[in-house]
Amino acid sequence: MFLFRKRPAMPAPADALPGRPTPIPTAETHVVNGNPLKGPYPPGTGTIVLGLGCFWGAERRFWQLPEGVFVTAVGYAGGYTPNPTYEEVCTGRTGHNEVVLVAFDPAVLPLEAVVRTFFESHDPTQGMRQGNDVGTQYRSGIYTVGPDQDAAARSVRAAYAEALKARGFPDVTTEIRPLEQFYFAEAYHQQYLAKNPAGYCGLGGTGVSCPVGAGVAA
Repeated sequence: MFLFRKRPAMPAPADALPGRPTPIPTAETHVVNGNPLKGPYPPGTGTIVLGLGCFWGAERRFWQLPEGVFVTAVGYAGGYTPNPTYEEVCTGRTGHNEVVLVAFDPAVLPLEAVVRTFFESHDPTQGMRQGNDVGTQYRSGIYTVGPDQDAAARSVRAAYAEALKARGFPDVTTEIRPLEQFYFAEAYHQQYLAKNPAGYCGLGGTGVSCPVGAGVAA
């Protein structure tokens, strides 16, 4: 992943790659649990899209939660190029982030616990990077569905920012904004580390516990 180091600055919309009008092919089912990647999801299922570095390791962190997750999928969001490919995202000219779609049962796994897992699984103070992975596609981001999700995400971010500040970390750089579009990544990226257990994972947290949702997303 870190072989594709590009400028850590968002392109202007007018400079973004044109993309394509139709989705790129992807997998149909989740390799780990067999559930449909694109749905239909059970009634009452919540979805949220999260960017926290290389999406291989990020996705595994959520499918490994002990309960409440129906399906996870990797893809691209937060940018301008419609239906981008992985190679296009890696150029830094799409504006997209490498992200994970998490479909979960909020009655079993509250949204705050999902967001807590997100924050504890990476360093949200690094800007356009995670460790050795540098570029706009590795930025910390939460892409929400509806005002309730937005408010909850901002509340958890504020609480974690205070916890990090107390431990000497710089300001949190996590962007939070409404999800405009989630584009599924290519089939070989889906549940990559389940298919390739020795594959690359550059994910690493700060070691600081998030004070929201404790005891739920362990």
